[in-house]
Amino acid sequence: MANLLSMQCLVSLRKPGNLIHLRSAALGVDKRKYSSKKGDSSQYLHQSVVPSMHYQKSLPRLPIPKLEDTIKRYLAAQRPLLDDEQFKTTEKLAQDFQNGVGKQLHEELVAQDKNNKHTSYISGPWFDMYLAARDSVVLNFNPFMSFNPDPKTEYNDQLVRATNMVCSAVRFMKTLRAELLEPEVFHLNPAKSDTDRFKNFIRWVPSSLSWYGAYMVNAYPLDMSQYFRLFNSTRIPKQGRDELFTDAKGRHVLVMRKGNMYVFDIVDRDGNLVSPSEIQSHLKYILSDQTPEPAFPLGVLTSENRDTWAGLRDNLIAAGNAEDLKVVDSALFCLALDDESMKDHIHISHNMLHGDGCNRWYDKSFTIVLTKDGQAAINFEHSWGDGVAVLRFQNEIFKDTTEKPLVHPSSAPAAVDSASSVRRLQFKLNSELENGIKTAKENFDAAVSKLTIDAMEFKKGGKEQLKKSKLSPDAVAQLAFQMGFLRQYGQTVATYESCSTAAFKHGRTETIRPATIHTKQCAHAFVCQPGQHSVEQLRGMLSECSKYHGQLTKEAAMGQGFDRHLFAMRYLANSKGQTLHSLYTDPAYAAINHNILSTSTLTSPAVSLGGFAPVVPDGFGVGYGVHDEWIGCNVSSYPARNVHEFLQCVHKSLEDIFTVLEGKALG
Repeated sequence: MANLLSMQCLVSLRKPGNLIHLRSAALGVDKRKYSSKKGDSSQYLHQSVVPSMHYQKSLPRLPIPKLEDTIKRYLAAQRPLLDDEQFKTTEKLAQDFQNGVGKQLHEELVAQDKNNKHTSYISGPWFDMYLAARDSVVLNFNPFMSFNPDPKTEYNDQLVRATNMVCSAVRFMKTLRAELLEPEVFHLNPAKSDTDRFKNFIRWVPSSLSWYGAYMVNAYPLDMSQYFRLFNSTRIPKQGRDELFTDAKGRHVLVMRKGNMYVFDIVDRDGNLVSPSEIQSHLKYILSDQTPEPAFPLGVLTSENRDTWAGLRDNLIAAGNAEDLKVVDSALFCLALDDESMKDHIHISHNMLHGDGCNRWYDKSFTIVLTKDGQAAINFEHSWGDGVAVLRFQNEIFKDTTEKPLVHPSSAPAAVDSASSVRRLQFKLNSELENGIKTAKENFDAAVSKLTIDAMEFKKGGKEQLKKSKLSPDAVAQLAFQMGFLRQYGQTVATYESCSTAAFKHGRTETIRPATIHTKQCAHAFVCQPGQHSVEQLRGMLSECSKYHGQLTKEAAMGQGFDRHLFAMRYLANSKGQTLHSLYTDPAYAAINHNILSTSTLTSPAVSLGGFAPVVPDGFGVGYGVHDEWIGCNVSSYPARNVHEFLQCVHKSLEDIFTVLEGKALG
């Protein structure tokens, strides 16, 4: 469970004076009936002149860092977490590794990488890490991102919003499969590269060279190899290691309500979107269906331990449910319609992160959850990708449903026979399956009852003011978490911030380690000795933290962290059955990978808030966003930690930082 990514899907690239969040993504497309019909724009979100996968062939490869750099970075990250004696031991082990076993593993990794130029050195091991994990995907892996409400309030009606989201999702899928979706590109100089002129030029540059053309104008195309798993995809439980299943022929959506499961087609035989008024009619039929909640809701099995669920799935197939399971697995996506209205942000977070366990199919690549009062979110399975494809999808869907909705509050559903088009799935259950469902529900309830979520908004400043002070907004947020934890618990602990490496072919993520000797010194000055430093000294420390965090961020985005490299060498040693070097059995290695502060940042016009559970029992799951004028945090914890108090400490830390930036002394 050490290096788990929760919702961590943004990379930050340093640019003089500010921090840019770079979304990443990823695609391998079935062009089946989705060839571009230029005439029928209602079927597409937009029609890019540059094909979606135009840059994929020429993306640069993810570099393997030099071994000495990895060891240097590893020791720098360990320094603030260890006392002198512990550090001496860890340093000795690291040096020994570098000169012996590590050298050999590194050389083998490099040789292996040279023979697999179609991918990255981290891709296989990373898939394996996720798919071989046996813990429940709920809380441990699946994160959520909630949509902002539609600015036109009458469009937040559950039926209207659900219909529009389903229609926009199909339009996205069709745009993607017809290669008409704008390629994912990070523009450092949009005035030059994000223009019709440039696009009309680059489309004629061969795919094998196109990346270089973009690079010349300071634009960085991103990997899109994960995108094809967005639709018609499901994680299938298997003993020991799960599998990812995709069947692009599926034309139906899976809808869940009150634990009942329904399917109907949203794409017709010609590959076109079914009429929006028909989709509205079918969803209305499901929302008014009087079928009671099943005594044994099948969805809760997807929240079980993976080996347990694999055994029960085999039983389901043996009991004659193979066809219906295939219908579930091949559905374009899952839409969960909840009968509950949301009380507040905390209620939304709990509902979207885990819900009641019965009205979800957690194994689907993603689920759009829509509550009775029209609150919407995406909950997604994490093994197939890093959430960046999901964020792109979410941004496009929000834009499409709010700017070009296909049904309106006044729209009448089509007069069609929904009863014959909508099928409620009915599974044959034996007593072993019934007991399995009952146990799964008990396990689920026990797990989620331990989770606490709390949120905080700091309103006294944000990105604008920090940039004026020449500080990285992300660095300041991370520093506030270090100060907050020090204030609450008196220590500096292993901290994880994810950074996308999607600028490279089949890149996944790298870890930024925000707990540094600089943050430790600065946090200590602010928290333990507030009166002993001048405002200038404190500002100097803030600047030092910001500079170093910016360097770490840049290194991580360029594939120059240490976590993935060490992980890949350990994976290689394990796969060869080698005894692990004592660097890996060192308690300090276990401690730095026991991420007590697991953090992820997210700001997007479509997303209201995101969240995930802690990755360790004594940790915090910290979702945060630094906005222009304010800073928001959505944090989770288990009973070992007090999340409410942590947020108070973080708030106090931000107050202190902004006080110093205003040139005032700390009281």
